[in-house]
Order: sequence, then structure tokens, then C-alpha cells
Amino acid sequence: MGVKLYKEPELKNPMMFCGWPGIGNIGIIAIDTLRGALRAEQFGEIEPYEFFNPRKVLIEKGLLKDLDFPGSRFYFQRIRNQDLIFFIGQEQPTEGRTRYAEGQKAYQMANLVLDVAEKFRCQRVYTSGAAITQVHHTARPRVWAVPNNHTLIDEIKEYENTILMSGIEGRGGQGTITGLNGLLLGVAKKRGLDAICLMGEIPYYLQAAPWPYPKASKSVLEVLAKTLDVKIDLSQLDNLAKRVENSVEEFLETLYSTEGIPAEVRDEIERLKHTRKAELGPITEEEQKKIMEHIDELFKGEDWNDEKHL
Repeated sequence: MGVKLYKEPELKNPMMFCGWPGIGNIGIIAIDTLRGALRAEQFGEIEPYEFFNPRKVLIEKGLLKDLDFPGSRFYFQRIRNQDLIFFIGQEQPTEGRTRYAEGQKAYQMANLVLDVAEKFRCQRVYTSGAAITQVHHTARPRVWAVPNNHTLIDEIKEYENTILMSGIEGRGGQGTITGLNGLLLGVAKKRGLDAICLMGEIPYYLQAAPWPYPKASKSVLEVLAKTLDVKIDLSQLDNLAKRVENSVEEFLETLYSTEGIPAEVRDEIERLKHTRKAELGPITEEEQKKIMEHIDELFKGEDWNDEKHL
């Protein structure tokens, strides 16, 4: 059990990019889009049996053929003089009722990913996820960055449309990164590996939505593409982002017309449309609770829990 490599490519000081599902699937969409655009080749996987239950069984000619587990796969590619490794996990290992990775399984998964990073002498690891904040869904999401080494700060300050999470007003230099994104950052630091987490902004009233949030994935992908000096076709992301935005508008219009949320909550969402980012402070627990206690229940309804209409 553990890491299974089909081949051992000759790589020179590669960078590693890691993506898992999470809020809005922001990170995995960004990383997997980059992997697909660069046509990276699969070369290994983390065997699933210790981490996941099977999602379904595969039956052929009436007989059980196999069990289908979530994949946790490694890919590689070379662009000019830079070698790249991608890790794409279809699920985060969880214990109990937690939604995102924590506990012994998550810690073991993070170490297995970094075993591969160290084996191939990766010079840096990138992870990506969501930054829940007071931003309107029509605005261009910024990217929040958290490095695990102070020597990376000056470089990050040069990234376009990016802000250090510790520098956001009202946070007092504090923040939380849930799941494998934060865990991998910490384990990498413990091992002496440089790592950066890039998080695309998502409106806090959409954090429980059943839709992806590709607009934020695009912001992350733009930073990664600029870092690698590659051009990526973003038209598919743009099209998906437009469809998601239309679904959000339809959803909110339904809430407003049926008075599905209180007027003050509606006014708060509409206020964000006309608020400059410089004026946006941190989310207070009271504000988030007021909105989410109404929207959480509405997102559980059948009419909004199906992504096929996207």
C-alpha cells in the first residue's frame, strides 16, 4: 500500500502542483485545467484502499469486475527547461463526518504526496483552494496567497491580482486553510520544502452552492500560467463561468421574488456589487451566520442541487 509508480521519469528540480475538490472546486479546476492544457502524462498513483471507500462497483456480463475508488494520480511534463509534476486527487480523505481532510488519513496522504516531491527533488510545491470573503459574484476574484517560507513573500508581491492573506485588513495577520491545502503547506515546511497556497476568492453566500466557481479558478490559473510563462486557452473556463453566473443570478432572483431571504440579507448581497475591494473588511461571524442560515437550507432543495443545467 502507498505510492505506486508506473515509471520514473528523469526530472530536474521540478515544481509540483496539487489539486483536490473543495469549496467551489476552485483549486482542482485550476490545477487540472493546467495539467490538461500541458498534456501531462500519468506516471503513478496513491493506492486508495487505506483512504477511501469504493464509490461503486463495476459489473461486466453480469459479474463483478472491479471496485471503483477515487483516484489520486501523479502526472509529469516538461515545458522548455522546466519540469512539472501534477498531483490530482478526486477526493480528500476524511474521517468521521468532516467534509475536508483532517486526521491521520489526511496526514498520511500529505506525506505520501511529499514523498514523491522529495524523490524527484521538487524545488517548490503549489496547492490551490478557495478564499471565502465579502466579494460579489460579478466581480473579478483576487488570489490570496500563503507561503510557508518568508523568502517567497517578495516574489508573491509581484504576482498580478494577488494579495498575501496575512496582509488583508482586519485579519491581524491570521487565517485558516482547511483540508489538504493547509496540511500540505505545513508538512512541506516541516520537511524543508518551499510551498505556496493560492486561493481564489468566492462570495461567502456561495460557499455551500452545488456549482463550481470557475471564475476564481481562472484567477488562480492566470497566476500559475504567468509564473510558468505559458499561454493557456481559458475560453472553456470563461464559458463555464458565464453559465454559473447566470445560474447564480437566477437563483438570487428567485430568492428575492419569493422573499426566500430577509430584505437585509438581500441588501447586503446587493451592496457588495457596488463596493470597492479596498473597502471590504473581513467577514464577521454574525454576518456570515445571518446569510448562511437562510441560503444553506435553500441550496439543499432539489431544484438547485443538480449541476446538469450548467
